[in-house]
Amino acid sequence: MASPPEPKIAPGGRLAENVTHFVHALRRAGVKVGTSQLHNALQAVRVAGFTQREDFYWVLRATLITRPEHFETFHQLFRMFWRTPDYIEKMMEIMLPVLQTMSADKGPPKAAERRAQEALAQDRPDRDTVPAQERQSLELDASLSWSRAEQIRSKDFEQMTADEITTAAAAIRRLVLPAPPLRTRRTVSAPQGRRPDVGRMLRRSMRKGGEVERLLLRRPGTRPPALVVLCDVSGSMSVYSRIMMHFLHALTWTPNSGWSRVHAFTFGTRLTNVTRALAHKDVDQALAVLGREVADWEGGTRIGAALRSFNRDWSRRVLGQGAVVMLITDGLERGDLGELDREAERLSLSCRRLIWLNPLLRWDAFEARAGGIRTLLPHVDSFRACHSLDSIADLTRALATDRGMQPVR
Repeated sequence: MASPPEPKIAPGGRLAENVTHFVHALRRAGVKVGTSQLHNALQAVRVAGFTQREDFYWVLRATLITRPEHFETFHQLFRMFWRTPDYIEKMMEIMLPVLQTMSADKGPPKAAERRAQEALAQDRPDRDTVPAQERQSLELDASLSWSRAEQIRSKDFEQMTADEITTAAAAIRRLVLPAPPLRTRRTVSAPQGRRPDVGRMLRRSMRKGGEVERLLLRRPGTRPPALVVLCDVSGSMSVYSRIMMHFLHALTWTPNSGWSRVHAFTFGTRLTNVTRALAHKDVDQALAVLGREVADWEGGTRIGAALRSFNRDWSRRVLGQGAVVMLITDGLERGDLGELDREAERLSLSCRRLIWLNPLLRWDAFEARAGGIRTLLPHVDSFRACHSLDSIADLTRALATDRGMQPVR
């Protein structure tokens, strides 16, 4: 069978350069694209041709995108990156692709659109270095290039631009998660208490010939609890888990936070202890080490298997003396629901309190329809959102008002 004819490309064309810049913009927008995928995309375009915009769109999407959650980002980025009046001719002539004003678009931007706009804006050439005849105008709405602090607080992490995520990460590192003290069976001397301090009164009476001068009392003491965090790093939780890693690092290094110890674990298809990675004081170094150690980042989800590994290998080491467990996941289990039910019940019985943070609670019409969510709900003590700065601030206020200080059994 004869091979299909290659498309005729102008000698001075810059198709490869334009596709390369498009891949760079995808990476800045949060889409992982490797060099081999770029090579395959260039080969596919040469074989399939680009006589129609729709064909070119599907060729690039088929070769560059590997995860369904990145389809919307690719769509928005492609729409802005390759939108020119004379598409076929212009893409061979202009030096670099540019954005055009989306004056016809009304209302707020769609999901991933702002991140795509920012990724493209970073790829703009210096206007002084581009000849006037090869330069195209770029006008962006100023409201899309910056945001105020009060707007960021209520915005979903998934809808933030790269700059907004950086701002949110810095803000979340300043939050303090209070640790409700645990009431212990061991008593301490106190001006007001329910039990007499017999030993202390006898020692004082020996100095005065056996006379008890006044009644001394004791009350139950308190101690700080330990915090254990199990964070889902699967593909559907990618943005939220990265933000929560900043939060965990801040908890680890915040002086006088109230927690005796902070243990952190990640899970997708396997369980990984990242406590030592977060022990690096510099947050960038800590996240770099964490990225090297977590091999299943943005992979699948096996919550039941991860909880089974934790209950078997780590629960006795880190859940002693009434630790608080924080489970961060969307609950979209792909494994056995029976195993998830058993391991979640065992985990809830081993800790003082099990707090579930779920980003899906950002939807007002949220309903527990997924099997994993319905299985987990009966075993948790608190069910809260973690999709924005406001939701995490609500969590800190809820822990600050915790009155349930029961004796440790």
